[in-house]
Amino acid sequence: MKSALRRRRLIFSVAALGVTAVLPACGGGGDGGGFVPLIPNLVQSAQGKPELSVFVEAVNAADLSATLQGSGPYTVFAPTNEAFTALLGELGVTKDALLANKPLLTTVLRYHVLSGAVRKADIPLGKAIVPLSGGFFKVEAEGSALKMTDGRNRVTSVISTDGAALNGVIHTVDRVLLPANQDIVQTAQSTPSLSILVEAVVAAGLVDTLKGPGPYTVFAPTDNAFVALLAELGVTKDALLADTALLTTVLTYHVLPARVLKAEIPLNTPILTVQGQSIVIDSSLQIIDQRGRSSGVAATDIFNSNGVVHVIDKVLLPS
Repeated sequence: MKSALRRRRLIFSVAALGVTAVLPACGGGGDGGGFVPLIPNLVQSAQGKPELSVFVEAVNAADLSATLQGSGPYTVFAPTNEAFTALLGELGVTKDALLANKPLLTTVLRYHVLSGAVRKADIPLGKAIVPLSGGFFKVEAEGSALKMTDGRNRVTSVISTDGAALNGVIHTVDRVLLPANQDIVQTAQSTPSLSILVEAVVAAGLVDTLKGPGPYTVFAPTDNAFVALLAELGVTKDALLADTALLTTVLTYHVLPARVLKAEIPLNTPILTVQGQSIVIDSSLQIIDQRGRSSGVAATDIFNSNGVVHVIDKVLLPS
């Protein structure tokens, strides 16, 4: 009889917990004896992880604690303490200076937060992911591991996933993500193998366009690609750069009026360019232009503040 009574009390207690989802706080804690959730929110979950103590400091300094304790749901890619230490060295600042720079801190932290709860299995691999701050980054699988590429083309590893919280999910990362700080033109200017493309963009008067908000996708021919084009057309570089009409037609044929990452390319389908004619990209990432010429893609997914650049080994030509 006593055993049966104990079982009934246990069942009643478990059922009560399931209904209330909270327990009265014990003792005289600083919360005034309120209710403590059985499942912590995102901030409380981070507070319970010693390796995320600097992240918690940063969230408080940026006044984002209330947001991340709100109803959400949110997904947080939380950098470890070691990740923040590495960032301080990279930026050449102290922790106090970083925490005091609220505009920068807020932008950086919001770049780690997504609207909605996105568990590991639901991450859109290879595609552009837009955080609360704007901009974008991507996540890709390398075997069983996940790697992230931020707006400055820095690579970060995801070291733990699917940390449950009342209002979302936490994934832990080993590097602080940073949003893009260069537009398409600046990226090309900082890439030695794209120097002729930069000259051509300037000569065609397209600098302001490609520094605009976009977003754009640019298939950027290398210097070797331009040298081969000069031989193919039988012209000098000076003559090509002086023919503004031709140059503008050719260059705008390399631009898409949208951001298209490698994983988002519609294969074997005509893709309309800013110039007005289309290109086709096959499953081997060979680009076929309107003259039936084929160009290989030497590098993909170089991120910028206003789009993405793919480097190609042949200049594309419209009909």
